[in-house]
Amino acid sequence: MLFNDGWEFSRQPLHTTLSEMKEREQAFSPVGLPHDWLIYDTDHLYEDSTGWYRKRFTIEKEEQRFVFLRFDGIYMDSRVYVNGVQAGEWKYGYTAFELDITPLLKNGENEIWVSVDFQAPNSRWYSGAGIYRNVWLKKLPQEHLVSDGIYFHAEPEDGAVCIACAGSEATGNDCDRSQEMAAGNDPESAEKTAIWNIDLDVEAFGSGLTVTAELLDVSGAAFPVRQGTWSIQPKEGQTGVSVHSVRLLAEQPKLWDVENPNLYILRVSLFKGEKLLQTEEQRVGFRTIAYRPDGGFFLNGRHLKLNGVCEHHDLGCLGAAFHEQAMRRKFAIIKEMGANAVRFAHNMPAKEAMELADEMGLLVISEAFDMWESSKTPYDYGRFFPEWYERDVASWIRRDRNHPSVIMWCVGNEIHDTHAGERGKKWMETLMAEVKKHDPRQNAPTTLASNYMPWENTQKCADVIKLIGYNYGEKYYDSHHAQHPDWIIYGSETSSVVQSRGIYHFPYKKFVLADDDEQCSALGNSTTSWGAKSAEACVIAERDRAYSCGQFLWSGFDYIGEPTPYHTRNSYFGQIDTAGFPKDPYYLYQAEWSGADAKPMVHLFPYWDFNEGQLVDVRAYTNAPKVELFLNGRSCGVCEIDHAHGTTLSGNWQVPYEKGEIRAIARDENGNVLAEDAHH
Repeated sequence: MLFNDGWEFSRQPLHTTLSEMKEREQAFSPVGLPHDWLIYDTDHLYEDSTGWYRKRFTIEKEEQRFVFLRFDGIYMDSRVYVNGVQAGEWKYGYTAFELDITPLLKNGENEIWVSVDFQAPNSRWYSGAGIYRNVWLKKLPQEHLVSDGIYFHAEPEDGAVCIACAGSEATGNDCDRSQEMAAGNDPESAEKTAIWNIDLDVEAFGSGLTVTAELLDVSGAAFPVRQGTWSIQPKEGQTGVSVHSVRLLAEQPKLWDVENPNLYILRVSLFKGEKLLQTEEQRVGFRTIAYRPDGGFFLNGRHLKLNGVCEHHDLGCLGAAFHEQAMRRKFAIIKEMGANAVRFAHNMPAKEAMELADEMGLLVISEAFDMWESSKTPYDYGRFFPEWYERDVASWIRRDRNHPSVIMWCVGNEIHDTHAGERGKKWMETLMAEVKKHDPRQNAPTTLASNYMPWENTQKCADVIKLIGYNYGEKYYDSHHAQHPDWIIYGSETSSVVQSRGIYHFPYKKFVLADDDEQCSALGNSTTSWGAKSAEACVIAERDRAYSCGQFLWSGFDYIGEPTPYHTRNSYFGQIDTAGFPKDPYYLYQAEWSGADAKPMVHLFPYWDFNEGQLVDVRAYTNAPKVELFLNGRSCGVCEIDHAHGTTLSGNWQVPYEKGEIRAIARDENGNVLAEDAHH
């Protein structure tokens, strides 16, 4: 059950102990979870402190019943106490963990205390602090289903399409058919595949148990499956845990796709003889993914460019505390832009974010770490990585491996270890093996996102992992593709063009990055030294490289932290500001990613209120082939846009300001009006 109510909180100096807090009982105030204590004081968003949480609850202990306490995320370096005894600790702030608190409970009132140490700097962005995701209390029979122990894998029986990443056996991204199967398949042929094989593994604690599995459609009606014979094997390294495995056959299930994200409910039940002990349900989907070095990404047998954005975990003014409706709104705005994918940077998201991606049809790169052994800030996860990575990878993969939205497991972002020496390659191979341990059938392949691709040691890593993301490395694509024809290339991080919504620094042709107003120009003339020359350059780089799987813009939304080029509170990289309002480049991506077959659109900017006679750069984005600008009814000229091959993807005019109206009219090849936009 959800266990978010009835908590109290106290913010204390760093490293305040439990014994000290026992003397400060009156220092607590009621608080709701999820909770980020730093966002309440925006003048001190990175202040060192220890947060203490307390909850009193009543429970009656039951014979042959376990009680587990599950935290979906605590940022970071936390310890949990039950009735004054430490029940456990967890270091990483982004992975879920679960504690068996059964022996620490007593009949009647019990007390949980949680301490969280926040030391800055521990990230290159705003992390938030506290119990910022949901908490659950789980009461289970002595013999029970192991948490995150259900593993679902489905693929067509006839092999028309399969999940794969073309690469060598050493990478763990191994499927010999991956290149041939991706060619010439379409979603309709995949949809008509008669039989899908479902391999299902279920971990259970206890002996003499049986497991059943059902598939339901969204209405709750049973979806017919044929079952094979269940096999039972002891789970290596876990006393008392057995793995129950079966192959199910499903006939013509509806596929999960970005346009039609069809989902089913997998219901798993555990029995002891005739007695039902436990039932678990989760949503699953049928889809295939494939990668080709010369052809990019394929979903259900059809080629699909990954038009993605990178997203940090904060929710603007809500801070890091997870809020499902806020995330749903964020995803809806991202999809309206034409995006079909999200890279969660640079950490695992909340489980509800993954569920929303499944539901709304967004492909996901799930990312684990921003550092390995080599820290980037003094108090980051690098302090704990060598000792804790196995537990964190297990938590990450086991929780999310059944989501149809996941298309890559990213083991690291801009990892200095991969550049510094051979040890980085060994760590990467270790992490790949850990991922494969928990996703042996490869519901998604492993990848790495790197800004070190020009250098030898990182290229050795790419030779192992094969599916490699480039951070701001578009200029290397062609040469690397020629030199390494087995690499599968995509832009894990592109753009980094900065802009402030509704702010325009003229003229457009003049590069402007710093100004007294501490804002960036939304005209498209504020760029960074490492990023793209323009939003249009990002579109063109991907459009003209069929072998690239796609790109993930940095970033979708603005986020707190990394306020380049000014020392303010939040970034300027987003296509959408922290309040959820689109900036002008949002509409360029909408025009180019949604395509000509989408709803006709045109977006005109800037606003129209300047000094009389001032020469104003006027721009328009549209998915139409022509756009004409009018000033008070007079034509200022027609711009033709070649979306398929052109190097200019916008209408551009210079117009002396005069009071009145500017209007952009988008037309098709025959001059028919498709869309209009105007400012007064």
